Amino acid sequence: SYTLNYSLFPFFTLLYEQSEEFGPVFIQEPDDAIFSLDSDDKKVIMNCEARGNPVPTYSWLINGTIVDAEADFRYSLIDGNLIIHNASEAIDYGRYQCRAENSIGTVQSRDALLQFAYLGAFSGRARGAVSVREGQGVVLMCAPPPHSPEIIYSWVFNELPSFVAEDSRRFISQETGNLYISKVQPSDVGSYVCQVKNTVTNARVLSPPTPLTLKTDGVMGEYEPKIEAHFPQTVLAAKGITVRLECFALGNPVPTITWRKMSGNIPKKARLRKSQAVLEIPNIQLEDSGSYECKAENTRGGTAFRGHLQVYTLPQWISMINDTQLDSGEQLHWECRATGKPRPTYRWLRNGEPLNSQSRVEMVNGELIIHRLQQADSGMYQCIAENKYGAIYSSAELKILASAPVFSTNPIRLIATVGKDVSLECRPRASPKPRISWRKNDRRVQIMLLRNNTLRIINSSRSDEGSYVCRAENQFGSAELTTVLLVKEPMRVELSPIRVEVTVGESVVLSCKVTHDPSLDVSFLWLLNNQPLNTQQEGGHFEYIQTQSSTADLMIRSILLKHAGKYGCRAQTSADSVLAEAELLVRGPPGPPGVVIVEEITDTTATLSWSHGVDNHSPITTYNVQARSPVSLGWQTVKTEPVTGNMESAMAVELNPWVEYEFRVVATNGIGTGDPSTPSRAVRTKEAVPSVAPANVRGGNGRRHELVISWEPVSEEFQNGEGFGYIVAFRANGTRGWKEKMVTSADSTTYKYRDETFPPLTPFEVRVGVYNNKGDGPFSEVVTVFSAEGEPREPPSEVQAFAISSSEIKVMWKPPNPGPGRPQGYEVSSWKDMEQEEMGKKKRTMGNETTMLLTGLDGNTQYLISVKGFNSVGQGPASSPIKISTKKNAPSLPPGNLMWIQEGNNVSLSWDPVKARDNESEVIGYKVLLRQEGRGHSQVMRTPNSAVVLTLPEGGTYIIEVRAVSEGGEGAASAQVRVLTSSGKRSLCVFSDLKMCTFGGRLDGLISL
Repeated sequence: SYTLNYSLFPFFTLLYEQSEEFGPVFIQEPDDAIFSLDSDDKKVIMNCEARGNPVPTYSWLINGTIVDAEADFRYSLIDGNLIIHNASEAIDYGRYQCRAENSIGTVQSRDALLQFAYLGAFSGRARGAVSVREGQGVVLMCAPPPHSPEIIYSWVFNELPSFVAEDSRRFISQETGNLYISKVQPSDVGSYVCQVKNTVTNARVLSPPTPLTLKTDGVMGEYEPKIEAHFPQTVLAAKGITVRLECFALGNPVPTITWRKMSGNIPKKARLRKSQAVLEIPNIQLEDSGSYECKAENTRGGTAFRGHLQVYTLPQWISMINDTQLDSGEQLHWECRATGKPRPTYRWLRNGEPLNSQSRVEMVNGELIIHRLQQADSGMYQCIAENKYGAIYSSAELKILASAPVFSTNPIRLIATVGKDVSLECRPRASPKPRISWRKNDRRVQIMLLRNNTLRIINSSRSDEGSYVCRAENQFGSAELTTVLLVKEPMRVELSPIRVEVTVGESVVLSCKVTHDPSLDVSFLWLLNNQPLNTQQEGGHFEYIQTQSSTADLMIRSILLKHAGKYGCRAQTSADSVLAEAELLVRGPPGPPGVVIVEEITDTTATLSWSHGVDNHSPITTYNVQARSPVSLGWQTVKTEPVTGNMESAMAVELNPWVEYEFRVVATNGIGTGDPSTPSRAVRTKEAVPSVAPANVRGGNGRRHELVISWEPVSEEFQNGEGFGYIVAFRANGTRGWKEKMVTSADSTTYKYRDETFPPLTPFEVRVGVYNNKGDGPFSEVVTVFSAEGEPREPPSEVQAFAISSSEIKVMWKPPNPGPGRPQGYEVSSWKDMEQEEMGKKKRTMGNETTMLLTGLDGNTQYLISVKGFNSVGQGPASSPIKISTKKNAPSLPPGNLMWIQEGNNVSLSWDPVKARDNESEVIGYKVLLRQEGRGHSQVMRTPNSAVVLTLPEGGTYIIEVRAVSEGGEGAASAQVRVLTSSGKRSLCVFSDLKMCTFGGRLDGLISL
């Protein structure tokens, strides 16, 4: 049998479209251009590109005249681009249009203006001096040289780079280039040069200088303003540009410039520039049109100038024409519409040439009608909308069809099923429309024929099988399409089970069995809720299983609630498509209940209501009410009466007063607990008397005669209302009446009570209560708190001091007698005998130590020392000062003339004894320090003599130095000696003025001074 492969249709269509001819369509049209005559490359390129089939060829028009690129060597064409060599303004300035042409027709581009940028030189003729009186106004002419396009003006004062600064008195017009000075001052006297700059080439030229001098015959008196620079009487501006209106006046005093719009207000977007001499309106719109007035005023009078701003717009398309295919003899009706100010007019081109009205052609206001189309009317058409400021083009191809009938596919094989209606289509491509006739097995058929020439067979049967031929015919020829119709028995599909209930997490298999004509292949498609089922996007829950060609199963694993719905199995053959459906119900935990509403609120209860959520096919058994507040740890279950599954309200009890709560409800059924509802709006319970007393009431510390009471504050959750505070009650042991003090801050944790009459460490009974605006709450349990000890009352006793060295004194004492005011530490003061105590030093112990070593003292100096105790309250009295002198300073001279003898690892070291000076302590011995080079740790050896024997470990270099020792401490160190223990030879070295020692005729050691 013959089967048509429909998958090749896109390929055939693509080849057809690629081979289809069509007229030129512009990809790029030429743009306005400005060419600099100073450019090194004297070549202008005007761009043009179009697509078409066949590939278009190009030609160009300059000011409506064809460019002959072959005859004029200055012109060349590369693809569609026009290249002008050695361009000059005299010959090449003008409007250019590109024409693209192929066998279908010709289109013409929009026109592009080619301008040339240049800036000539000023005349070299000297300019005469301008002489005016002080206070008079003056205008200095620029008289710019020839130029194109616009230029920017500035004025140089005396010499570069000193430019004239514009202000309310001086103005440079960018229209005329002139410099206006409304009131000349002596500082204006000098030489003025006009500088012009080309906006395209950035070239600059300077005019000859114009001297400005003052006349000596007097000062100009005051006079009324005279407007010397102003915008034109009529200003034309394109929509969207920035408009600048100038207005400046001479006068004495300097005039003030103001602006107004005669009808309406000046646009809010407008800005005043150059001391209000320029009104700038950006992004000009049609509504900005109108009459504008500038007014110049001073104390002598005023004058005004008025002009009209007219905004125009280029044409813009509202509707354009499109490619059209019509049969010969039919009528063409095209319409193009554009907006613009002034209103656009329309004209038409056919293949680049003007189209005129004829007997068959009508053109009215952008409409084109051509009656009784002929083959000669084919081609490229362009509608042009234009006003005095510009033109726009819309292009389209008109194709007149004249062809014999053609069928794109032939023959066609069509399979139907018994009892179904069948439509046999007959749609040839032909122009004009062909006549259609049908026959079956070479016999003409008279079955239902629809308007579009489709043959419709009602309730088809086996007898309808056969070859059906559609014949199409017109004056250009004929063609036939054969459709082979096969009628098969209808397919039956059975999907089981039809309805199934499962629980979340279980699995199920849906089986789809098909009975069909064995000559046809069958395919299966599974759907869920009428949408194709994509197993790859469902996380492995679905699997297709096909064990036989006529059977397909769908396995659903670990079912979720979202898998519930209507499942469809669509079986499809080339003749038929049948759908069978089954319903899957999934039981699971309930969905979230509806919005929770707080119906009533008291100080400790809240009446709530909600609506049922979905039960997911398992009845709801209970509801659980949860609440949260700003001070709770997330959502907490609140106490309620039992809430069964058929209830939709509950009362939450044992809430805290004056707390802001949100409530939500969670439903539970036989499967499990579902998601919570959306939280209710936040509501605050009503106020109540506080019910929680402060905890951890305690006291102590403080100054003498103070009773300090502290407690842990009650959290906001238990304050139960506004105006929360504390009631502090206390009484001395053995007394009856309570003293009560109010503490109004809810955050307070301490209260201090002072009474000079009670002694330190007096015991008090203390309790702390709470209150708010609703009343007083409970008190805490009574605790005993002692009043403060106070600062120490007695000084330390038996203070002693011992000189340790020239810079150290050891101080010892005994603590004062036990009693109130126990010290927590001690402070030792030391000062020199001839100084005030305040000039001395103070040092505190880390705790209750009763000794201290004073360091950093001066040698051979008498000090006074006293000790006082302190605690958290303050300091106690100081002990009586005692006197003690530091020892004399240590000897200042180091041991000299060091000599050492090394025998293996033994070193015999000797030196000259150190003699102490009169103000130094006597030498009582020496300290020898031994250190291995590269290590920080030193070994110390003491000796009363001026010699010592050292035993050094093998290997390495050792450093030795010697210090004298006295009661005043250690003296200066000797020079260092370096000893290498690996030598093994007998070595002798005497240290005096030598820098090094030699042994055995070689350099063996080094002594550093």
